[in-house]
Amino acid sequence: MRFPKDRLFLISKEDEIKNGLTTDIYFLRTEKILKEVGKLDTKVKMEITAGSLPHNFTWGVVAGVQEVINLFRDKKLDLYIMREGTVFKPNDVYGYRVPIGYLVGEYGVFGKYETPLLGLLCQASGVATYSAHIRITAWNKVLLSFGARRMHPAITPLIDYAAYIAGFDGVSAILSADILGLKPQGTMPHALILIIGDQVEAWKAFDKYVEKDVKRIALIDTLYDEKVEGIMAAEALGEKLYGVRIDTPKSRRGDIKEIIRELRWELDLRGHEKVKIIVSGGVNIDNIKEMIEAGADGFGVGTSVSNAPTIDYALDIVEIENKPIAKRGKLSGMKQVYRCPKCYRYTVTKYTTQELTCPNCGIKMEPLIHKVIENGKVLEEYANVEETREYVLKQLEKIHELGEI
Repeated sequence: MRFPKDRLFLISKEDEIKNGLTTDIYFLRTEKILKEVGKLDTKVKMEITAGSLPHNFTWGVVAGVQEVINLFRDKKLDLYIMREGTVFKPNDVYGYRVPIGYLVGEYGVFGKYETPLLGLLCQASGVATYSAHIRITAWNKVLLSFGARRMHPAITPLIDYAAYIAGFDGVSAILSADILGLKPQGTMPHALILIIGDQVEAWKAFDKYVEKDVKRIALIDTLYDEKVEGIMAAEALGEKLYGVRIDTPKSRRGDIKEIIRELRWELDLRGHEKVKIIVSGGVNIDNIKEMIEAGADGFGVGTSVSNAPTIDYALDIVEIENKPIAKRGKLSGMKQVYRCPKCYRYTVTKYTTQELTCPNCGIKMEPLIHKVIENGKVLEEYANVEETREYVLKQLEKIHELGEI
């Protein structure tokens, strides 16, 4: 194989995705066969569901919906789906699988788009779900997305978008921040200190030449012990120092909790109680809680977020020509999902169910699946990132209040 002359990077172009060229070949063969036998225009309803969630999570966050809307814009079909950023459970209180959305129309219009449809939802939802669980664990701490260097640069904006709407406070990548309408956030690399040759001089140079609205956070593990460099940074920058960042490699890290605890003590002892401790490198859902308990104030989270397991959505026929039918293991017929706004009880019903009352709280439950495309015309979009983020955070506040759902 040789790189084509018109490609510097192995990425799909937008028109190639829109034209179905990133799909699996068997969908094109199916399309050909159905056309030959005169059944390509068969009307179907196809259901999107998640079989299970990674890390034994009990709830996930739907993301990638706006890109799905963009994929099917102007195509002769109907799309019913949960709002971007909706918190869902894979099963309702009775054990029935919770649908995320539906494609309705002639199979030939959208059959070949199953692969990109699932891809758009699976990865974005995986990153958003993992990020939301990080946010719940580190509820009042600073969270920055540092994952750009761990994945292909073509999907950097996707990763940072999914992390941001799920509750992260900022992103480090320039393009992502620009798309999201944010100012990119970050500190300094070890290279700055090594090239200047002196930690104090490097911190002072950063303070002198970097924009004044950028928080002064000193990297403190380049040449000396974290405690020693932390004290040096506090004495060098004084009141201008917002925080110190630990990015110690595994070979020198030892017990990171004890490093954080010791650093906090030594800073406080010298009157630097306001200096924040930021940790990056190896931060994940399994160790972040213990670092918070040790005294960490914020985190730059990279690999664990950018490499978050995908949500394994599936797309299955549940009706053909308005008659319920499904393969083994799936429930036929189009459905609605209701959620109680108070206790977050989820219930799956027939789609024709008009309303439902929560048996626990006695209040009206909210339908989660909405029609967003009708015969190719977009009825609803979720392009406002801040509105989506606010929607997710309100749901996370409810989960934080309830303890678990």
